[in-house]
Amino acid sequence: MQPASQASSTGFKRVGGAVCLDFANTRANRDTEAPKEYLHSYADLVAWAGAVGVLSASACQALLAAARARPSEADETLAAARKLREAIYGIFSRIATGEPAPTPDLETLNAALARAMSRARVAPQPGGGFGWAWAAEPDALDPMLWAVARSAAELLTSPLLDRVRECAGHPCGWLFLDMSRNRSRRWCDMRDCGNRAKARRHYQRVRAARAAPR
Repeated sequence: MQPASQASSTGFKRVGGAVCLDFANTRANRDTEAPKEYLHSYADLVAWAGAVGVLSASACQALLAAARARPSEADETLAAARKLREAIYGIFSRIATGEPAPTPDLETLNAALARAMSRARVAPQPGGGFGWAWAAEPDALDPMLWAVARSAAELLTSPLLDRVRECAGHPCGWLFLDMSRNRSRRWCDMRDCGNRAKARRHYQRVRAARAAPR
């Protein structure tokens, strides 16, 4: 399990606790007129995958070189990534509020999962034993999405599913796993949304005290 909050050298923050939730968090402030987008280009998608450890540095470089040679396919991959991201957000944001996952979003995830699992392999590990690996497909521009889809499927079938939360800080909307002992975590990151909420409450208290009759 990754730390509750970790910033990568590329600026992507890892607060989700699962790869699929970190992927959903590449868009923020969805319920506003100006949502914040982190995946503006295929290069951003590759940078995210490298930042969260889904792809190695060499794999990232190879994908960027391939994308330069096939820009139309890279654009299509970015569009597919955004579609999968919004489906994952739709599923887990509903689950966080106790609602059923939307059927169209599950269909989008399952389509991505079918593509991913057809490329999954069991392979020997350096330290002994076996583990999951991916088939070598040098022409594929979407290997980061295979890991995202598998992460979402694993979380949906995991005992941790009931720990999925959506940040209470408006208008953030980021998703995370609440691993606190009493399951009381409300913010994606106490240093950001949590502190802003505390400052807002303090301002409201001061304002109310000043407005009270004397």
